[in-house]
Amino acid sequence: MASAAAPVISADPSTRPAGGGISATAPQPLVSIEGVTRRFVTRAGTEVSALDNVTLAIERDQFVTVVGPSGCGKTTLMKLVGGIIQPTRGLVRLNGAPLTRPSRRIGMVFQRPILLPWCSVLDNVLFPLRMLGWPIAPRMAQARKLIELVGLRGFENALPMELSGGMQQRVSICRALIYDPEVLLMDEPFAALDAMMREELGFELLRIWNEQRKTVVFITHSISEAVMLADRVIVMTARPGRIVMDVAITLPRPRTPDTEFSDGFKQFVKTIKSAVYAEAKSH
Repeated sequence: MASAAAPVISADPSTRPAGGGISATAPQPLVSIEGVTRRFVTRAGTEVSALDNVTLAIERDQFVTVVGPSGCGKTTLMKLVGGIIQPTRGLVRLNGAPLTRPSRRIGMVFQRPILLPWCSVLDNVLFPLRMLGWPIAPRMAQARKLIELVGLRGFENALPMELSGGMQQRVSICRALIYDPEVLLMDEPFAALDAMMREELGFELLRIWNEQRKTVVFITHSISEAVMLADRVIVMTARPGRIVMDVAITLPRPRTPDTEFSDGFKQFVKTIKSAVYAEAKSH
């Protein structure tokens, strides 16, 4: 299925958008991925297609999660939106302008926290500002506020080795937010954590998102996590990655642990899981 034809659906038919898509009067999306194909050449000289004809529009302040089989191009898609790599064909736009290189308007959080081991929590959060050559003193209060926001007040002077994995990832989130980006890209940021910590950080992220109101693109292998966090869940095919489904998650916010037990949540998970499994069987 071509990505341009991927349906915008809801598991609850009563909430499905009229016409099955985005209104023609909708505002310009913050992020536009337009017919993007990305190919790589291996060291052996073999050409590999990671993404094929992907089209996606992401509105300002939306929380979008992306799921799909391993190797389907989810991380490649994130790198394209981050301006780290360029499409082989097609175009990525940020607020209407072509995105041809990394931008400070985009923050990134990776699978594992990449912290400077000799720097304190506070200095790790401030590190991007030093790299940008920005004055530190006027933003010190903002850094401390972010550290408090993620629940690390009192750990400002701690070194990474003195923190748990979940605490280290909270520092990574602070560091990505310190220069106030419009878009936050998160590549399976909780994958290395145990189930309880992963769930806890998921709700912490929702709380931070509710206060900061960033546009978030969040990659995950967990369908339940994708549904719990998102306004939309994007389902991708196996390589070469295409968008097979675009699901509008109409569950009420704020989301709580009880949300997972609701019939609506279970129906969304079932719908997305069926699409992912059907795609896996077709390959």
